[in-house]
Parts: sequence; C-alpha cells; structure tokens
Amino acid sequence: MFNKLRSLYSTDLSIDLGTANTLIYVKSTGIVLNEPTVVAVKERGLSRGRPLTPIAVGNAAKRMLGKAPEDIKVVRPMKDGVIADCKYTERMLEEFMHAIPTKSLKFLRWISSGPRVLVCVPYGSTPVERNAIKNSIRVCGANEVHVLTEPMAAAVGAGLPVTEPSGSMVIDIGGGTTEVAIIALSGIVYASSVRTGGDKFDQAIVHYIRDKHRLEIGEVTAEKIKIEIGCAYEGEDDEPREMEIRGQSIIEQAPRSLVITSTEILEALQGPLSSIIDAVAMALNNAPPELSADISNRGMTITGGGALLRNIDKVLHMRTKVPVTIADDPLTCVARGGGAALEMADKGIVLFE
Repeated sequence: MFNKLRSLYSTDLSIDLGTANTLIYVKSTGIVLNEPTVVAVKERGLSRGRPLTPIAVGNAAKRMLGKAPEDIKVVRPMKDGVIADCKYTERMLEEFMHAIPTKSLKFLRWISSGPRVLVCVPYGSTPVERNAIKNSIRVCGANEVHVLTEPMAAAVGAGLPVTEPSGSMVIDIGGGTTEVAIIALSGIVYASSVRTGGDKFDQAIVHYIRDKHRLEIGEVTAEKIKIEIGCAYEGEDDEPREMEIRGQSIIEQAPRSLVITSTEILEALQGPLSSIIDAVAMALNNAPPELSADISNRGMTITGGGALLRNIDKVLHMRTKVPVTIADDPLTCVARGGGAALEMADKGIVLFE
C-alpha cells in the first residue's frame, strides 16, 4: 500500500545545475524553473554565525550584481560547471525547490524521504565534485540522487538516437564549460570538456573594452552585449550591428558612453571561440572511422546557451566541413534530456550513474 501511494505521488526531477542558469524539469510537467544561478545574502547575518538565509535567488539576485551595498553579498556559487561554494549552493537549491509549483514534492516529504532526482554534471567533473553536487541535492530532501553527464543529457534532449548503433555528435556550450561528445549504443565513445563557455565570452568582452576603449563595464553589461550584438562569424551578407553602452572611464574616472560594433565583439571573442573549435576538431580526429562516417552524414548538433551566439553553427561548419545544426530550444536540452533519461530508466535503458 505504501509503495503504491508513493508511486502515485512520486515526482522525478531533472536538474541542470549550470554555472549561469539552473533549470528544473518535473516529470509529466516539463520545465518548471529556469533561473540564474545566483544567490544574495546579508553579510551581517554571516558574521554573527547565524544560519545562512538568502534574501534573493535567481533573477532577483542577479539584478543585484554590481549594485549591492556592502552588507549584501551576491554570489554565483557554481564555477566551470561544478560547485565552488557548497553552503551557498545548498541554500539556493532549497529556495528553488520550494518555488517548484507542485504539491507532490511537499506530500512526498511526508510519505517518504523525498523525490528521485537526476542532476546533470560536466563530463570532466571529478568524483569529489560529483559527490559535492549529490550531497547538496540530498540536503534539499531528495531520496535518490543520480548523476548524468551533460553531453549525454544534451544529446537525449536534442532528440539524437543515442541508443542506436550509429554515431551522434553533440556540442553543449554552457556557461562554464563546453562539452563535446560522440555517442553510440547508449554510451559515450569519446568526450572532452573544456572550461570555456558563456562566462569566458563575457570576460573576453570586458577585457577587450577595457583594453581598447579604456572603459570598465560589468559582467551584466558584457552579457547583454553578447546577446544583442555578439557573433561568431560575419560574412559579406551580414550587416554589422551597433550598440550603445555605458561604463566607467579608466582615464577620466567618470561615467562615459560608447558605441560598440559587432565586428569588435567578434574580435573580442576569438580566444574562447578558438578553444571550442579546437575541442570539436579534436573530437572529430579521435572518432572511430565507422562513427566518423555517421557524423559526416548526420552532422553535429549544438546545444546550451552558447548555441544562441549568432552564426556559431556557420563558423563550426566552415572550420570542420561537417554539417552543423542547432537543437530546438537549446537552453533547455540538458534539463529535458535528464527528464527523458529518467523515463528511459523506467523502461530498462539506464544512462546515468
């Protein structure tokens, strides 16, 4: 009777705990949370040894970046796809879990020790890093915690035939890492993880504008520039775009405005783009001949927030001569893929640890 009751009210969760954003997928519901991985706390409470109580998480906390007074600490607790600060991550996750609009989570805490949770992790994460993520999820009330590598989750979420005896290649460009993998027969044949992603794009823009225009801008402004006029390639048919930005002049020590062009941002992004292109080229070089033929026919699929960088598919195609497609709704591929992997496990196809 108890097991039937638990099954009736069970809620499987897939969590994409990313450097830039955290997404939560609930079985039979879909994506229920998509918020920046940011938490804000009062410094005064920390100094007195009080329990860590966030005053804001997600979008509300992100709006405080670079603007908070001295007594408010705004933290991005994930770095390069793994936990940089456990206590902040745990508290942020608890707030996110409480925000999930489903009654079954609360009911589960009464009839059992919690839901089954699958959390997606970078392929290159160490056992210590994976355990830290698992422990943070357990603190939030989960009963079972499993981990699935991000490239596998991304491939499943993108609808690639990961269980078939043919090769699929996925490039997941997240906030902290880029995961490149070749997948066949429910396993990863080759994978690499480079700690280059959306954050490195933002940092490259900050450094470029500071060095060339002697203007200091924050990471929020850099991200806005990347989204609005950033690109990975400009062809003859591409019209250069412009954007007016404001920052602090290094020379005058006063606020100043500046018009920046997409051509300049393309120049700024060459370093991180080269790292991603090199990782893709390395994967193609290491592909077994039979799978290489499959990839040449089917092409590569890009997922993650980096897939939204204008013309990134074009530059990868130009450099590799392999067809490149961008997945539908690339931002949510990993979270949706984790949810699909849980459903596949119920049918006997287990992709996670």
